[in-house]
Amino acid sequence: MSLKEKIKNFYFKQQFQPNVLGIFLNPFFIARYALYKEMQSFSTQLNGKVLDIGCGSKPYENLFKVSKYIGLELDSDRNRQNTKADFFYDGKSFPFKENEFDFIICNQVLEHVFEPNLFLQEVRRVLKPTGKALFTIPFLWDEHEQPIDYARYSSFGIKHLVEKNGFHVTDLKKLNPGLSAIWQLKIGFIYKKILKLKYSKLIVLISALLFSVHNLLYYLFLVKKNRQADLYLDNLIFVEKRS
Repeated sequence: MSLKEKIKNFYFKQQFQPNVLGIFLNPFFIARYALYKEMQSFSTQLNGKVLDIGCGSKPYENLFKVSKYIGLELDSDRNRQNTKADFFYDGKSFPFKENEFDFIICNQVLEHVFEPNLFLQEVRRVLKPTGKALFTIPFLWDEHEQPIDYARYSSFGIKHLVEKNGFHVTDLKKLNPGLSAIWQLKIGFIYKKILKLKYSKLIVLISALLFSVHNLLYYLFLVKKNRQADLYLDNLIFVEKRS
């Protein structure tokens, strides 16, 4: 592997599985660090055949020691060129038989699904009778991947949605509550505003410096402050298929 490829891979890893160096490389360090740690903590519960819906670049695949890890994406020219998906679907039906998977991962996808009930029925259909699923879903975020950004879910909303579609909730967590949420949104706002300026190396350097300073301040002083539970960035919900 060339030095250029090693640098590229290291940078990519810092975007989804950041360590302390991610403070200086990732403007969304606060959100991604929490997601990574939670995905890591649930990794020991995954086994057998796993389906990652909306898999993108499969950023968490290496966390899971399973027999088979399959990525699924919505069929589009963009997804066929820019994802590591093994299969594609038409937005309605997954290309799998019933009761095929032991575990399903759906990370930051449900907000892009216009008909969530139909989507969750497909998730349930392809899960084995004892199957489980792990979802992460934004709560307090700006619009992204426009125009296919359709919803935000409170903890109560997502719990109701999965239960009415045949799942039992075993765990529900609110990620980055209180000041963590506010701080991340502030960093994201600054970063996006700067990137809208005319591109230059100086602009990129200023952007990196600003978000790095804010990330560092958070990491040193704010990470354990103000755990207000009703203001947070993301939901994580762990469910079992109900018979």
